[in-house]
Amino acid sequence: MALLLRFVLLCGVADFTRSLSITTPEQMIEKAKGETAYLPCKFTLSPEDQGPLDIEWLLSPADNQKVDQVIILYSGDKIYDDYYQDLKGRVHFTSNDLKSGDASINVTNLRLSDIGTYQCKVKKAPGVGNKKIQLTVLVKPSGIRCYVDGSEEIGNDFKLKCEPKEGSLPLQYEWQKLSNSQKTPPSWSTDMTSPVISIKNASTEYSGTYSCTVTNRVGSDQCQLRLNVVPPSNRAGTIAGAVVGILLALVLIGLIVFCCRKKRREEKYEKEVHHDIREDVPPPKSRTSTARSYIGSNHSSLGSMSPSNMEGYSKTQYNQVPSEDFERTPQSPTLPPAKVAAPNLSRMGAVPVMIPAQSKDGSIV
Repeated sequence: MALLLRFVLLCGVADFTRSLSITTPEQMIEKAKGETAYLPCKFTLSPEDQGPLDIEWLLSPADNQKVDQVIILYSGDKIYDDYYQDLKGRVHFTSNDLKSGDASINVTNLRLSDIGTYQCKVKKAPGVGNKKIQLTVLVKPSGIRCYVDGSEEIGNDFKLKCEPKEGSLPLQYEWQKLSNSQKTPPSWSTDMTSPVISIKNASTEYSGTYSCTVTNRVGSDQCQLRLNVVPPSNRAGTIAGAVVGILLALVLIGLIVFCCRKKRREEKYEKEVHHDIREDVPPPKSRTSTARSYIGSNHSSLGSMSPSNMEGYSKTQYNQVPSEDFERTPQSPTLPPAKVAAPNLSRMGAVPVMIPAQSKDGSIV
């Protein structure tokens, strides 16, 4: 007993003789993402604390793999707040006079990466003190979406769903009916606090406007939906219409394909016929060569004549030029057709033939 009393007295004396003390208790703080977190750190000094005042805030991240980081420092009457890049520009002392005993800070525009344990250290020799604060950053429910999953027809089964885009767990759900006497079936009682309401054998009395509120420790959000339970639609007619539409589409596609193939066959046939005609047409004859060959043949025949058969050549055959060898020159549609002159034998290279004369005694002159 005496030993226990002595121990208590020693602890009391030690606590009493401590010069510097931090009066803020250790605590846990929860804030929403994007908000500002106030981290208190108030201290008292005694006359024995004569050394320079140093204040230091450290962060122990939630990831244990990272070492403690100094986020802001006061030393030699100067403030240094650029030690930790992730918090640069977002951490500040709340007091303009730190010597007054207030070393509290604000962390603005909170992020999920700011989660961790913050430690406040105050030193003024010979006194030293420190306190820890656990900061948790949560995400408010937001982007709530309400919708009906299924067909809203009488007798059908479907679901009313409420889904937040983001929000820190745990989340609480609350459904309410805002119209039609605000009554809900008794079977829904257990679903009114869940994200999904399952509806069985729906009836028209379920129609109305519903709201869903999602809440967590840092905020809440809400969405609404309109439920209209209607009689069943004519499914047979819908199916028949769909089948007819598909058949009409297939017929239209078939017609388009048929027309395209027919047009291609016609174009191919025209090309083949045109090619055959061009191969059957003989090349045009030269008028000059035809005339020369004709006159040359006449010249050779004249050279072989004797005086006895000259009488049969009383008529000049140079005027008998075959029409097929001397085609008329194509004329312009506006001009009359020109007459073709008889060929000049001297210009064509023909040699004049001397016809021998016969004397009275029968000798050739």
